[in-house]
Amino acid sequence: MAQSLIEKAVQRAGVSGVLEPLSPEEKHDLLYDWPSWARPEQLPPPGGWITWLVQAGRGFGKTRVGAEWVRQRVENEGAKRIALVGRTPADVRDTMVEGESGLLACHPMGARPLYEPSKRRLTWSTGAIALTFTSYEPDQLRGPNFDTIWWDELAAFKYLRETWDNGQLALRLGLNPRQIITTTPRPLSLLRTIALDPSTHVTRGNTYENLVNLAPNFRQQILNRYAGTTRGRQEIMGELLDDLPGALWHRGFIKYREPAELRRICVALDPTSTSGEEANEFGILVCGKDIKDYGVVLGDYSLRASPDVWGHKAVWAYHHFHANTIIAEGNNGGEMIVHVIHTIDPNVPVKLVHATVGKHTRAEPIAALYEQGKIYHAHPFPDLEDQMCTWLPDDATSPDRMDAMVWGFTELMLGSGAWILA
Repeated sequence: MAQSLIEKAVQRAGVSGVLEPLSPEEKHDLLYDWPSWARPEQLPPPGGWITWLVQAGRGFGKTRVGAEWVRQRVENEGAKRIALVGRTPADVRDTMVEGESGLLACHPMGARPLYEPSKRRLTWSTGAIALTFTSYEPDQLRGPNFDTIWWDELAAFKYLRETWDNGQLALRLGLNPRQIITTTPRPLSLLRTIALDPSTHVTRGNTYENLVNLAPNFRQQILNRYAGTTRGRQEIMGELLDDLPGALWHRGFIKYREPAELRRICVALDPTSTSGEEANEFGILVCGKDIKDYGVVLGDYSLRASPDVWGHKAVWAYHHFHANTIIAEGNNGGEMIVHVIHTIDPNVPVKLVHATVGKHTRAEPIAALYEQGKIYHAHPFPDLEDQMCTWLPDDATSPDRMDAMVWGFTELMLGSGAWILA
């Protein structure tokens, strides 16, 4: 098996005559000698970096880079406590651990760590332990501490900022704690912040660099379809774009300034329609309208929590900002929202609004107001702004913060009768 694999690898690399002098054992060792096969940009960079950001297109070999780096940390650098963080449990298991370029595959059979899926744990013979985590349950990262973290497809994380922040607080063991991020980029503010950090080394790459290892149909169908397009710049070339084609909001639409005197304020709520680990956040946005009829985002208090917690947060925001009313989507549990709010404070006015058209149609006029400079933000709201600038009309996800903001400004700027029934 090892011999056939290495022969295929040599054939792909276009090298001949290198196998004849080698014994079967040497061929086996060579197969798992990553520095012999890796391209220079796939090997760890020199220097005193803390974060290695591998920002590259699909098929670059990012997963193999992450797995081999973790292996090197364990075998050569004495790493003992590792976190493997992916988007979902399936992503961690099927790609990072069991995938054809994952951790198990990159180790020789006799040196592979013991994988115990039920315990979310891999254990090496050196005593090193890796635990698996997902972006759907960021609080799991609160307890343990690590000297090594591998973040895979960070830009696709569900609860990106919360997961990242918990991980940074946990990266504190040993004399040289380090982390690697392997991701196809998206225009997210956190990704830009990481890339600009002085302790980050950024490696950029594209799909074409690894064509020899990609299936012919991938080259024909995917590259021919997206080459030269804006989507291709992100997914193939690995570029961190300012804006996504088709998105209603662009970064340039969002302006910041101190709010003028306000004539009306509302707290807008967008309830979650799901529960469990895949539940969305409960959108809580504070929106205002100033005396010049400009809209302003004053606060974003969206969170994942029980009805009692989000209810108290919404009532707190109402009183803190001296709002005129609470606006809540009534399509999904509207009466329950009214009950929760009035159980906490029966004097808070709650107005239910009901969508009669799709999310994209509801959002378009609000995006137009942003483009016209008629809505601004009191200060940056990174999570809200990321949702605004990365949500696409054909996206099946529910952008809770953006939805709440749209409800708020529809009420303040357009009036409920524009395209919803109150």
